[in-house]
Amino acid sequence: MARASKASNERGPFLTWTIRLLKIGVIGALLGLMIVGIFVGIARSEIDSFEDLKASPNGQMIRVRAADGTVIQSLGPSFGRWLTINELPSEMKDAMVAVEDRRYYMHPGVDPIGITRSFYVRAVEGRWTQGGSTITQQLARNVYLNNNKEFGRKMREIILALAMETKFSKNQILELYLNKVYFGGGAYGVDAASRKFFDHGAEEISLAEAAIIAGLVKAPSRYSPTADAQAALGRAGVVVEVMQDAGMITAAEAASVKPALVKMNAEPAQDSVRYFTDWALPQLDGLIDETEKPIDVWTTLDLKMQRAATAAIVANVPRGTQGALVAIDRDGAVKAMVGGTDYVTSNYNRAVTATRQPGSAWKLFVYLTALEAGFRPEDKVVDEPVEIDGWQPKNSGGNYAGEITVRTAFAYSKNTVAAQIGQEVGTSSIANMARRFGITTPVNTLPSMVLGTSDVRVIDMTRAFAAVQAKGRSITPFGISKVTTIDGEVIYSAKTQNSIQLVEEYVAAGMTDLMQTAVATGTGRAANIGRPVAGKTGTTSSNKDGWFLGFSSGLTTGVWMGRDNARAVGGLEGGRAPAQAWAAFMRVAVAGRPVEQFPTDVTFPERLEEEEDPVLEGEEILVDENGEPIDMRPGTGEGLLPPGKEPDVLDEEFLDRALGRRREPEEPAQADPFQE
Repeated sequence: MARASKASNERGPFLTWTIRLLKIGVIGALLGLMIVGIFVGIARSEIDSFEDLKASPNGQMIRVRAADGTVIQSLGPSFGRWLTINELPSEMKDAMVAVEDRRYYMHPGVDPIGITRSFYVRAVEGRWTQGGSTITQQLARNVYLNNNKEFGRKMREIILALAMETKFSKNQILELYLNKVYFGGGAYGVDAASRKFFDHGAEEISLAEAAIIAGLVKAPSRYSPTADAQAALGRAGVVVEVMQDAGMITAAEAASVKPALVKMNAEPAQDSVRYFTDWALPQLDGLIDETEKPIDVWTTLDLKMQRAATAAIVANVPRGTQGALVAIDRDGAVKAMVGGTDYVTSNYNRAVTATRQPGSAWKLFVYLTALEAGFRPEDKVVDEPVEIDGWQPKNSGGNYAGEITVRTAFAYSKNTVAAQIGQEVGTSSIANMARRFGITTPVNTLPSMVLGTSDVRVIDMTRAFAAVQAKGRSITPFGISKVTTIDGEVIYSAKTQNSIQLVEEYVAAGMTDLMQTAVATGTGRAANIGRPVAGKTGTTSSNKDGWFLGFSSGLTTGVWMGRDNARAVGGLEGGRAPAQAWAAFMRVAVAGRPVEQFPTDVTFPERLEEEEDPVLEGEEILVDENGEPIDMRPGTGEGLLPPGKEPDVLDEEFLDRALGRRREPEEPAQADPFQE
């Protein structure tokens, strides 16, 4: 006993306290592990099952595609197809493990080395700059926590990660992670990211593409290929190097990876196509019931036509004004839509929402009603002063031509003749004709309605002209051709329209005859495009609105220009800027289509002895709501003609070009019917 006591005294107080502290440390560690174990057990019981975690989160992914398949807009959080661990390419799994958690298969959900490094940096720099999080921790954070870099949140993350490792296998955790992690641009999961950036599913992913996607997790916004392509490619190179360093690929394989050669999916345009998608997408509610699965919405939009439409409006719209355009194919498919000069600064869609007076473009319904009532293009009418219930419509300049044909009256937009026709056939009949052809806005039946004093929408007017092009059969504009799941399952497909005969074919043919005369020799001459065209100009009081609507080769297009506040625009006649924009667009839009002749050839109207009549110069008649002439001083229409462009000379050579006619070399040129 004496020897033992002596030995204890010889150890000294330092060693004694060291042993005591070690014992306390061991006991504390055991207690800590017990506490952690208790928390892990509690967390494990509260973690959702693997099948529940696989369930798609709230929010439907919608990809909108143009007619050629190009993605033009993506909506909602993007959750692609769920890929099992066996469906996920090994390149994708290896790339993600290499760059995010190299020791993934060795740790229990928490990497002590990574945590130690993270705390060290925190102590040195005073803030959290090193994550040190494992794949399991990231999954726990994405599913149950937030990204706040706080100690309490970090401890909860660790507890949840340890609990997940006890509940799920490594493969299950990796499957959950790769299908749920955020890759930027609204894309959650590798399949959504692959479809967004490369336009194909993740099961087809290449090593270079896998490197690009794996590089996004660290900073989705910074390294997004659509935000900074060079940063994304540089980060992908780092991923390839890490994979080689981890022994997942050989040096030769690493050298063969060329991220710069990867074909990236173009970022959807955010300008004029948004006018179209804003109009088309609400139609989904009446077409499909699917509200959860990711879907592809295939639209009728032709990107080439859309670009041409945007360029035509921007290039021709008078300074300080807005413009709108709608192009409808013969089956009702809307091929292009522009609702303003710039969607970013104004998303108000003037093509489908704004209601404006159509001016003389309304005479489409006046003359359709007249033709249906028995009038013929060569019938005689009298252009003379008239008074109807105190209303005295006037022609431009106060000129009257006397006895002329219906064709001449329409070609030169004679207001007095339109007023007389309105009285003979009845303004109620004209209003009914407009309703029949798809005008949805209120229509008044006052005598002055024949001059277009009722507000209309561009798309409705374009639809009406399209019905004339369709030989009098109804046309219903649509923008969605089909809807599919991202796996290609068709859940909606547009059906052939059940159109009805609105007017007899001979009535539509007569209307087309009148309109091609108006384009060839009347107020719409600026709309000639080198092939048969039928159309009508429209100008409202004080030049507040300018219109041109017409069709050629099966495509019908309507153009409107004006100010949103309905103020006057100097020089804005329908036969100028709107007709020029229409022609600029249509030259591109119908370039690949066969030339289609109308049922009748162009017939010249009578020559009018009104040398000073501005109509003969291709201008629309200017009247106010009561048909009174408006005095618009010249020199206020800057920018209506492109710099250096001279107006076309109306002669037979011009008509040959406009109508696509060929003349034999030996045939002598005919005299211009409008020259002395």
